[in-house]
Formats: sequence, C-alpha cells, structure tokens
Amino acid sequence: MFTMINGGEVYAPHHLGKKDILIAAGKIAKISDHIEWQSSDIDIHVIDATNKIVTPGFIDAHVHITGGGGEGGYKTRTPEIYLSDVTLAGVTTIVGVIGTDGTARTMTNLIAKAKALKEEGISCYVHTGSYQVPVKTLTGSIETDIMMIDEVIGVGEIAIADHRSSQPQAHELARLASQARVAGMLSGKAGVVNIHLGDSKSMLSLIEEVIETTDLPVSQFYPTHINRNSYVFEAGIEYAKNGGYVDFTTSTTKQFIEEGEVKCSAGLKRMIDAGVPSELITFTSDAQGSLPAFNERGEFTGLRIGKVNSLYKEVKDAVLHEGIPLETALQTITSNPARVLKLKEKGVLAEGLHADLVLLKKDDLNIDSVIALGQVMVLDGKAIIRGIFE
Repeated sequence: MFTMINGGEVYAPHHLGKKDILIAAGKIAKISDHIEWQSSDIDIHVIDATNKIVTPGFIDAHVHITGGGGEGGYKTRTPEIYLSDVTLAGVTTIVGVIGTDGTARTMTNLIAKAKALKEEGISCYVHTGSYQVPVKTLTGSIETDIMMIDEVIGVGEIAIADHRSSQPQAHELARLASQARVAGMLSGKAGVVNIHLGDSKSMLSLIEEVIETTDLPVSQFYPTHINRNSYVFEAGIEYAKNGGYVDFTTSTTKQFIEEGEVKCSAGLKRMIDAGVPSELITFTSDAQGSLPAFNERGEFTGLRIGKVNSLYKEVKDAVLHEGIPLETALQTITSNPARVLKLKEKGVLAEGLHADLVLLKKDDLNIDSVIALGQVMVLDGKAIIRGIFE
C-alpha cells in the first residue's frame, strides 16, 4: 500500500512549508509541493493534512520498556509498556533501559521486549546494562553486546551521584566508556554511555574527571535527569556550553516541581537563553520508571510511574507557554536524539528515510495521527493498531 499525505504544513523538523508526502515500502518516497498520482491500478491511502502540521515521528530515548521501580519492595515494580502508550504519544522510536534493578530486570527480558515492540510496528533499541558497574551485559561483554546484537546501541543507564548507584570510580567509568566507544565505531552504532544523574552535589564531576584525564570526548556521554534540581541544572548548563549533550526528563510530579525540579519546557528556554546550542538538548520521558520519593534519611516514602505522553506535552508547553519556536522545540524529540544515537534514518523528514511521521492539529497542536515505518498506527486521535494483549 502507498500512503499520500496531502497539503500539510511540514516541519522536518525545520520548517519546509506546505508539502505533499508520498510513502512507499515503509519509507518516504517523495516530498514535493504537489504530487500527482496517475495510476488507478495501485491502491493508495490518502490522508488529508489540510490544517495540520506534519513532523517526524518522536524519539523517546529513555524508557523502561520492561518496567522499572522496585525501590519500595517487590509490589512497587512497575509494569511493561503497551504499544498504544507509545503511539498515542506520537513516539515511533523508543530506546529501552534497565534502571535500579539490574538483578530481577535482565538484558534477556529487555531485548525480548524490544523485539516484541518491533514486531508490533515501531522501532525499538536498547542500552546494555543498568545502574550498576561492572555492567551486567547479555553476552558477558559490552563490545559483543553492541557489535553483535542489532537492538543494542549503547550502555546504560549507569548511575552516578546517587545513593542507589554502585559508586563507580573514574577509571571504571572510563573503561566501560572506551569499550562502548570502540564497539560503536566498529559496528557503526552510537556506542554512547547513558548516565543517570542523581541529586548528589557531586553532580557531573565524575564525567568531567574522565573527560579531563582521558582521551574520551565529551560526546561519549549522554547524561539524563539534568533538570532534577536547580544545582544539577546549573551544572548542566556549563556542561553543555563545553559541548556535552544534556537530556531533560519529562515525567515528573507536582511534589518534584515544588521541591526544585526544573520543568522541561521552562528549562529549555533557560538553557537556550544561557547560550546553550539547542542541538545539544534532548527530552526523554523515563516512562514506566518509578518516580520515587525519599526522606532526608534516604528512606522510601512513595511512588508514581512515568508516562510516555509527558514527552510531547513538554514540547507543546515550550511552544505555547515559553515562546520557543516549534521547529526548535521539536528538535529535542526528533533530530537531536537521532544525532546523539546515530539513528541515521530517524528524526528527520527526507526522501529515502523511514516513514515515521506525526500529524498535529494546527489550532491546538494536539496529536491527530501517527505513522510508524509507513503504517498508520493512530488516526484522528485513536489507536487503530494495538498490542496483542491490549
């Protein structure tokens, strides 16, 4: 089946103006001011995009696809993600991670879930490991995981500056980063190290020590939760000014914001105003991860769950409430993560790339339709394809 999207205002994510888009065999076959379709012998699905904005499919580069949590005991383990949770949020590419629990949550399960989501129709990748150092891999080797397992594109999330981390030393972080880097080079993958930042005052110092004392570049590391609190956020500004990628977490609670977490939409404006290039900033949801609360003694006091739909909500808030241009805000969940993770066929609308697209309503910027690898997953705001157990 061919799909034609007619007359949409295209942000690729840079603004291209009103265009027609032809999709064939899961890829973008043509983008033009007007595409004529002559043959009546070929089935074609036409989507009228009048009064709609067409963007690349969103990339959520940090999701606990097999569930997370557990900090409050076994009953607080969060559930696996469903396909429609992802697609209704406009996400067509997802990266799975394991968090605190690297014992009961395993790489075998993570990769199996990634394969399941791929079979259901979206693109899914994973990082090998969890909070812990040494890294708990599938094959026993970071290099082998990255080079020989299609879904594995990096390492993480490795926890630092957090009472739940394994308290790694600089030489340990440098060693695993170098292994990931070489494996990435040999396999054409990103080989990045996704870093979980806790709320310790040590902040980014461990990464900075590795960069200062080794030959590893700052781009080797991809720290997330940079908006966790005011002092981590300010350290993140300086880190990004020195060329480092920074990732904001969109899933949050009212309590976290009241306690000093920086709202992503507002944080994006603050970083750009501070001189950070927008190309270095990404948003991820941390979906299915727990949102735990701890008291001053480090004791668990409560739990909520992260949601994928928080990802685009913060992008929309950045446009509507912070005055960020739409094409700039969209980059945080399209072209920027694609660049960080070397997903060469993702994050941009261009001929020959994967047909991952989102249609937004012009009047309120709400998600209208979602196409993943050429297949319509959401139409008129409703999921028309759901996971096997939904």
